[in-house]
Amino acid sequence: MSGVIAIVGRPNVGKSALFNRIARKRIAIVHDQPGVTRDRVTAEVEWHGRPFTLIDTGGIGLVRREKAVDVITAAMLDQVDLALEAASVILLVVNVQEGIVPLDEEVAQKLRSTQKPVLLVVNKVDTDRATPGVDEFTRLGFERIFPITAIHGAGIEELMDAAIAYLPPHVPGANAVVAPAEPEVGPDGEPLPKLSRSEKLKLKRPDRPAGPVRIAIVGRPNVGKSSIINAVTGSTRVIVSPIPGTTRDAVDVPFEVDTEGVRDRYVLIDTAGVRKARRIDDSIEYFSVERTKDAIGRADIAVIVIDAEVGITEQDKKIADVVVEKKCACIVVVNKWDLVSEAVRKAREAEIEARVAKTRDRDDREKRLTTLSEFGDWVQERLFFLDYAPVIFTSATEGFQLDRLLEAVRFVAAQLRQAVPTGIVNRTLHDAIERRQPVSKQGHRLKFFYATQVGQSPAIFRLYVNRDELFSPQYEKYLADELRKAFGYEGCPIFIQAKPRPKTIDPVRNRRHRPFDPNRDVRHGRILRPAVIRETADDAPAPPARPGNAGKGGRPGAARPAVARPGARPGAGRPVRGGAASSKTAGKTAAKPAVFRNKFAKEAALLGKTTRAGARKGKPAVGGKPGSGRARPLAGKTARPPMKLGGRSGGRATVRKRR
Repeated sequence: MSGVIAIVGRPNVGKSALFNRIARKRIAIVHDQPGVTRDRVTAEVEWHGRPFTLIDTGGIGLVRREKAVDVITAAMLDQVDLALEAASVILLVVNVQEGIVPLDEEVAQKLRSTQKPVLLVVNKVDTDRATPGVDEFTRLGFERIFPITAIHGAGIEELMDAAIAYLPPHVPGANAVVAPAEPEVGPDGEPLPKLSRSEKLKLKRPDRPAGPVRIAIVGRPNVGKSSIINAVTGSTRVIVSPIPGTTRDAVDVPFEVDTEGVRDRYVLIDTAGVRKARRIDDSIEYFSVERTKDAIGRADIAVIVIDAEVGITEQDKKIADVVVEKKCACIVVVNKWDLVSEAVRKAREAEIEARVAKTRDRDDREKRLTTLSEFGDWVQERLFFLDYAPVIFTSATEGFQLDRLLEAVRFVAAQLRQAVPTGIVNRTLHDAIERRQPVSKQGHRLKFFYATQVGQSPAIFRLYVNRDELFSPQYEKYLADELRKAFGYEGCPIFIQAKPRPKTIDPVRNRRHRPFDPNRDVRHGRILRPAVIRETADDAPAPPARPGNAGKGGRPGAARPAVARPGARPGAGRPVRGGAASSKTAGKTAAKPAVFRNKFAKEAALLGKTTRAGARKGKPAVGGKPGSGRARPLAGKTARPPMKLGGRSGGRATVRKRR
């Protein structure tokens, strides 16, 4: 065992504050009002690598031979006795500001009778003035006294070092669940054939969770949440009373169940009843509701308990909505079925008689619920956003169908941990999308590329599509229902993540609505990279010269000498084959910057669809190359020389031919 440390004392001395300080979490409710803690609040704590169980108890507010005035007070004292019986070390907490009171002496006398190590903890020693008051508590008869401040954490280190010294030695792995060894012989006694590694991986069971399955029992006040926990565990672990609001803290109740030789570990979380927000009139109930929401968030499965006598109310739907927001698996339990079972049985008999005698009017189409399956359909119809959750009818007082509740918990936990192969997921989603396309205002069609499961508990599937804006909540629910039909996931939420495929090429229609950028726009239908643009710039290097034929008396590959014509200007001759490029050729090699009238003409010229002269009207060149910027005469016709308008200013224009 890891050991148990119990914190006891009279009411309102700081037991819950000390509990939260040692656990390093806000688990128990801390309030100035006495008697806030009622149940035994437990937590698995580790202090400097030493694990143990910490228990917070309610305040002992009765002296000897005094009777409890109500059921809750008597149940609180019983919970304290159970904590003292299970504890290895007891921490008695007192208040230095109030000194010794008769209740402290009564509690000290009760603890001495347990014959267990007791450490006296003097709380609320906040200042130096309160330090002399610690010596007063030596009258209680305990050897070791530890002055602390639970709120600020002063003195906690010395207290825990002394408490851990009294705990039994810890055995690592003592609480680990060991799977049974597989038999090496078959049922007929013959040795089993050896399997390859791949075959063993196929037959290997899915990995079990590292910790126990956490189950939060939630619902309205006085619907039987604590009664279900006591009936399932077979003990009086939590306080049960007919008074609404008995449970205040979120109480963790661990238990184990043996199923077919396999031990399953669970943690039942008893929570406070959740009322309407406008009816919460004190801070204690507010903190209780917050603890309930936190318990739903850290639970794997939430069991929503509904009163069969009252039916489904608006508050039940709000609690179910919290479960959906926390992304938690869900089971719906209709409790107190024993109160309505007799009425349901009579209604069933009357319905059978009416059907046999055929006395019902044919216009009477009212649906009568007489079987459990019909009641289950009615519950799922009312809780339409939880239609995937199983519905179970139970009675905690009579134990009706509690075994089915455990089976449902085990089944939902297995569904929650399942992993679906990627190939099957892709085939299922492809067929579902082909059967029904999402609604689009622009008339776009959804293209499905790939899908995979990226998360378990809850199940998350990521889809790679062309447009993620086509996914609406209704379409995501449709795909989730299709996945649930194919793979189960009963009681488990399914989440769809649509991710668009990254676009490498922008569509042509989007280029008209943005300024021209040569690094981004296209030329001749291809994307220009910065390296390509640099090669077509003015400072681009000249192409290498081709090797020419060898002349007379020259070596092979040498260039033929150029012959200058009489009257020609230097450099105007035709470049020799294989020689250096002339100035005219060099001018053609380096691209000259073009002047355009506007950016649209520039884009059109780069796309090669219009000439430079007709860029404004967008007319193609006649007989020329697209984008060449110069018109050529048609074949078989003489080109008309260009005309020029001339004449005196203000006179009649004459047409002259250009020489």
